[in-house]
Amino acid sequence: MEDQINITYITLSGYVDLNKYRYFYFFIVLTVYVLTICSNVTILYLIWVHKNLHEPMYVFIAALLLNGLLYSTNLYPKLLVDFLSEKPNISYSACLFQFFMFYTFGSSEFLLLGAMAFDRYVAICKPLRYRNIMKRSTVSTLLVLAWFLPACYLAVQAILSSKAKLCTFKLAGIFCNNTIYALQCVRSATITVMGIVALLHVVVLPMLFTTFTYANIFRISQRSSKQSRKTTVETCVPHLLVLTSYFCLMTYDVVIARVQSDFPQIARFIMTMQISLYHPLFNPFIYGFKMREINRHLRRLFSSAKKLQTVIH
Repeated sequence: MEDQINITYITLSGYVDLNKYRYFYFFIVLTVYVLTICSNVTILYLIWVHKNLHEPMYVFIAALLLNGLLYSTNLYPKLLVDFLSEKPNISYSACLFQFFMFYTFGSSEFLLLGAMAFDRYVAICKPLRYRNIMKRSTVSTLLVLAWFLPACYLAVQAILSSKAKLCTFKLAGIFCNNTIYALQCVRSATITVMGIVALLHVVVLPMLFTTFTYANIFRISQRSSKQSRKTTVETCVPHLLVLTSYFCLMTYDVVIARVQSDFPQIARFIMTMQISLYHPLFNPFIYGFKMREINRHLRRLFSSAKKLQTVIH
């Protein structure tokens, strides 16, 4: 009994007309979640079963898609429960855990995209040394760092936040992102410094590295043959599309905590839904349609499924 009494609950107040649109919200999020699982798992399955896709580039794509699945699973089930609740709330400890997972997977995306940029740079600009540089150990190290580094930074911030005194128990959002700092009476200097360092190391530097790397790739590819330039565009443009869209959404997420008092609730709600719905579904379609080898296996899979359906009927 004593433990239950001491649990601190946070009210999620970022919903717009929840009573009126709860079933509409529920249907939209459930549909997107099912599509997200199906699309990501399909591409992951293709990469897993086809040996010609066991190359570093496709391994990084698989890691990116797995990251998107974990990211969406951290958000969607709780959103679906909240849509059907009379009063959406969450315990502060669960809120911190969601915050930790949200930014760990969110930051890992930038590091994975940076690893993919490095892989493409070596493949296009140093093809003769590709096998020596992009060994299995190199790929494994990059994958571990992509998840481990953000987790370390976010663990420190979550632990420090768990010890902070709260002055309000009403969160102006639909899930626990950086708006949790608005709950605290005083935001400690340590949390601020750690946040800036984390932002620099796992978002800004990987973003600059990725941009600089692709700029070099396109510059060098201009000296190559037409076919080589076409291959460069086919393999690099999907990564740039994902990077650009994700950076725009995460920039909003960082900025909104600073201007939340001046930002209309309905606009905040729409943009927050974009962060949670749009991106996890975006990646598999980009890589499924834009990457030639994946697209080829995808068409074969659908063709086989269609033939099987015809036989059954």
